[in-house]
Amino acid sequence: MTRHESALQITRVGPESAAAVLAVVRAAFEVRPTLDPPAAALSETEESIAGLLAARGGLLARLDGEPAGALVLDPVGSTTYLRRFGVVPAAQGHGVAAALIEAAVEAADGSDDLTVVAREELPATIRFWQRQGFREIRRDSPNVELRRPLRTHVWQAPDADAMRGLGRSLAGQLAAGDLIVLTGALGAGKTTFTQGLGAGLGVRGDITSPTFVIARVHPSLVGGPDLVHVDAYRLGGLEELDDLDLDTSVDDAVTVVEWGEGLAEGLAESRLEVVISRGGGQDPDGAEDGPDPRRVEVTPIGPRWHRLSFPRLG
Repeated sequence: MTRHESALQITRVGPESAAAVLAVVRAAFEVRPTLDPPAAALSETEESIAGLLAARGGLLARLDGEPAGALVLDPVGSTTYLRRFGVVPAAQGHGVAAALIEAAVEAADGSDDLTVVAREELPATIRFWQRQGFREIRRDSPNVELRRPLRTHVWQAPDADAMRGLGRSLAGQLAAGDLIVLTGALGAGKTTFTQGLGAGLGVRGDITSPTFVIARVHPSLVGGPDLVHVDAYRLGGLEELDDLDLDTSVDDAVTVVEWGEGLAEGLAESRLEVVISRGGGQDPDGAEDGPDPRRVEVTPIGPRWHRLSFPRLG
C-alpha cells in the first residue's frame, strides 16, 4: 500500500526498513521533553524495531524521498495500536502526522478501532490525538490511552463557508428517515453546519439555532425530505418528539438533533454522530498547525451507512 500527497509518500514496510524506521523514531523522540520514566522508544535498537516490524508491520513516510515519519502497527484483539509514532523535526508542519494516521486507518482494515498511548506530561500530544478523532478511554499514570473508531472521519473547517460546505456535501448522501446527532459547545458551528445541510437538501426557511423552540420543520422545496431541526437539551428524551405535533414524520424527514448525545440511540437503528470542536494546536512533536479551525468528526453507526464513502465530503 502506497499513498501519495504531493511530495509525501507513505508505504507499508517490514523488517527490511528497520534502520529507516529507527532513525525516524530516534529523531522524533530525542527532541521531546525529558520524561520520567523515559519514553520506551528511546531504548529501541535496529534489531528490536526489526522484530516489531516482522511481527506486525509498519508505515514509513518519505518527504521528497527522505524518511520523515513512521509508526509500528500492533493488532491486539479488536483494536490496532499505533506504536513508535513519530515525525522528524524537519518534516513537521507538512501534514506527515495526519497522513500517517489516514494510512493507518487503511492498514488496520479488520480492526474495530485504532488506539494510541500518550504521556500525560505531554498535553500538546494528547490534543493532537484528540483532533484526529481519538478519545481518552483509560488513564494509568503516566500513560493516557486514546481510541478512535475506524469509521470516524475527520475534516478541518477553517471558516463558516467551509463548515456550510461540509453540510451541503453531506446532504447529497442523505435520505428520508436519516438521523444526525450533532454535538459541540456553544458557538462551535452546529447551526452553521445545519445551514449547509438545509441548503444541500433544498429546504425552505432560514435555519437558526433551535434554542427557543424545541423543534423546527423546514419543508423541502425540491420534492425531497423535509429537515427537522431539534434542540434535545430541552427534551426529557427523544421519545417526546412524537408529542410535538410536527408537520412531518421523522420517517419522512432528515432529522438533525443538537445536544442529542446519549439520548438519540433509541430513535433509529442507524445514525450519524457529528462532533464539532475547535481544532487548533500542535502535532505530537510540537509543530504549530496555524489558525484555529473547527474539527468535524463524523461517525456512521448502523447498516444504513455501510456503502457510503464519507472521506469524499467537502
